[in-house]
Amino acid sequence: MTYIEINGSPATADTLRLPALTSYGHFTAMQIRDARVRGLDLHLDRLRSATRELFDGDLDEERVRADVRHALHAADVRDVSLRVYVYWPQDDERATLMVTVRPPQTMPRGPKSVMSVPFVRELPHIKHLGGFGQNHYLTAAHRAGHDEALLTDGQGVVAEGAITNIAFWDGASVTWPDAPSLRGITMALLEPRLPSTRRQVTLADLSAYRSAFLTNSQGFAPVRRIDEVEYTVDEELMGRVGAAYDAVEWDAI
Repeated sequence: MTYIEINGSPATADTLRLPALTSYGHFTAMQIRDARVRGLDLHLDRLRSATRELFDGDLDEERVRADVRHALHAADVRDVSLRVYVYWPQDDERATLMVTVRPPQTMPRGPKSVMSVPFVRELPHIKHLGGFGQNHYLTAAHRAGHDEALLTDGQGVVAEGAITNIAFWDGASVTWPDAPSLRGITMALLEPRLPSTRRQVTLADLSAYRSAFLTNSQGFAPVRRIDEVEYTVDEELMGRVGAAYDAVEWDAI
């Protein structure tokens, strides 16, 4: 099942022309259960701030919520993986919103293998379209037998995963890399609920940590290795992460 609406109406060949022919825009991805989502305010803030930066315009959060509710109702579903895309064609008075509805997804909790790559996204703080580089390196990681690519700069400073955030555990606190990256919604929800710190992490530092885990809109999972560095899956840590995640309230859309 895939259902798409644009500006509150079912997508047509004509209205799909805009997203098909432009890569200038941004989006947010959410997992909705029983028509509710974790961190709704964070999703709306992400959409508003990116719209301001990319298009120098304002985005009405009630319009976003109404379009999401309409798409859920039209698709007759309550548990979905949903994205809201924002475009703003030149000379249009308001942004174009595209809502896509697909089956729900949850990150498999099995330990992940990660491959470091030398790449940093453009405007990494924005969840923007046209991510050729990250998709290229993610594909390369998959071909090499890994689950995820770890984006690093030319000096080996760790930023984020291709489609995840990464956190490290030293036995006392969770370290989130202090580098230009996207502040993922799951990361933003977990960071204040765990004993967290921000500091620069380099590839040379990886062996100093006991464990690591990944987060994105689909949830979280432990890391078993990055390149040649092996990690222990700390079940106690993952239990704390799971408890913190489960404690986040689900917001009505």
